Amino acid sequence: MAASGFLSPVETSKAFVDVGETKAKLPLPRMLILGILAGVYIGFGAHLATTAATGEYSTLGVKQLLVGTAFTVGLMLVVILGAELFTGNNLMSVALCSGRIGMGGLLRNWVVVYAGNLIGSIMLAFFVAQSSGLLAGPVGGTAIKIAAAKTAGAPIEWLNHNYAFFFRAVGCNWLVCLAVMMAMTARDIAGKILGIFFPIMAFVASGFEHSVANMYFIPAGIFAKNFAAARVASGLTPAELAGLNWGAMWTNNLITVTLGNIVGGAIFVGGAYFLAHVCGTEVCAKPGAGGEGGAGAATPPGELTSPPG
Repeated sequence: MAASGFLSPVETSKAFVDVGETKAKLPLPRMLILGILAGVYIGFGAHLATTAATGEYSTLGVKQLLVGTAFTVGLMLVVILGAELFTGNNLMSVALCSGRIGMGGLLRNWVVVYAGNLIGSIMLAFFVAQSSGLLAGPVGGTAIKIAAAKTAGAPIEWLNHNYAFFFRAVGCNWLVCLAVMMAMTARDIAGKILGIFFPIMAFVASGFEHSVANMYFIPAGIFAKNFAAARVASGLTPAELAGLNWGAMWTNNLITVTLGNIVGGAIFVGGAYFLAHVCGTEVCAKPGAGGEGGAGAATPPGELTSPPG
């Protein structure tokens, strides 16, 4: 353990080499189950954020801060309980650049975890919308408005919708992966919670786009359209409601947002910290390495058996 009680940036960066290697070697059934759980956990945070967003707030920024605060519970569940989240797993790029995993191992994890996240998110959206009745009124109206705004596809002034959402996604996963790294530095639950809270609150309040969160937000809005009271509460026109559909979820959001998340997490965080702290060190291309100050020295036994999302 680091003498200060938390890992330094160098130690944290090197620790993600072992984390990436561990994730690449997970058995497929375990990887899928943990991916489904992460989708559900992020969905819980997204539903809480939707509830927090319902109602009128007169003070500029208060609603965004409250919504961002509510959403943080999702990543806390993922990281502390060891589920597999696609956006956090973009940090596997550190292990890839270190030569400790190949592109096949990285893509195997990303594809399976992405599919699991999608299954878990839609499953929770179906339960919440179709079975619980929680989206049958004003909260359902908010869910519809959120989903419609994410899939409308209309230009934003002179900006193409997908162009703008790509860069919103870059900013999102830049902050999400920094939150995962900050959680890794901490050695107790309180430290991990604080490390997660501020970057996640910041990305949500800032209006950035998270692919896995949208796997819940958009289906929840689509399912909520089945309730007349929710449709009325949304205040949307029939044409706007019709534009919220499964095809638009992909063409106007998830494809673009997923690519932006990869750039933000794998390149701007994982790639940058690899170049700054890992490139050319003893942990590169040496399985099990991690001499003084490296991943092995910084991380106690068993820590990486349940790596953060």
